[in-house]
Amino acid sequence: MTPRIDDRRVAVLVANEGIEQVELTEPWKAIREAGGQLRLVAPDSGPVQAMNHLDKADTFTVDQQVSDADPDDYDALLLPGGVANPDNLRMNAAAVNFARSFVDAGKPVAAICHAPWTLVEADVLRGRTLTSYPSLQTDIRNAGGTWVDEEVHTDRGLVTSRTPDDLPAFCAKMVEEIAEGVHPVRPEGASAPGSG
Repeated sequence: MTPRIDDRRVAVLVANEGIEQVELTEPWKAIREAGGQLRLVAPDSGPVQAMNHLDKADTFTVDQQVSDADPDDYDALLLPGGVANPDNLRMNAAAVNFARSFVDAGKPVAAICHAPWTLVEADVLRGRTLTSYPSLQTDIRNAGGTWVDEEVHTDRGLVTSRTPDDLPAFCAKMVEEIAEGVHPVRPEGASAPGSG
């Protein structure tokens, strides 16, 4: 049975173009069906252009600009993929800082396909294990993370998957982690930097 996440607020951070549509719409549907509240956050107001791989798909309306978004107003973060989406986000300091704040606070973060590129830029993958689209594995390792080839992988509230084929497992695990809430920032038994 899918856990309920009533009243949990989820920010969906996207660039204004280049989002893989199914990696936006399927997780959105799963969160909404579990009772979550969603807001589409992007660098610019107005529409965002989704893609079906390299072809234009639907447009979606931005609820809030990332420069005006406060991570404290949200319980979790969803990062859809698409090749251009995270590449655009990682060049936007406000978007990178917004994503970093969720990881730093131990809040659930769900990132699929190319989306972990934004987390590479945020420098939050050191000591974490995750999966992604295979072409990101070197970037993840260079950022101090461990890459695994799995349908879905979770590490202290960070949920990752490889491709749209993994969406059923990704969506289920994402909702489960949002239901669990805040997670430890460091691995169990690890001390804070500079202590000990």
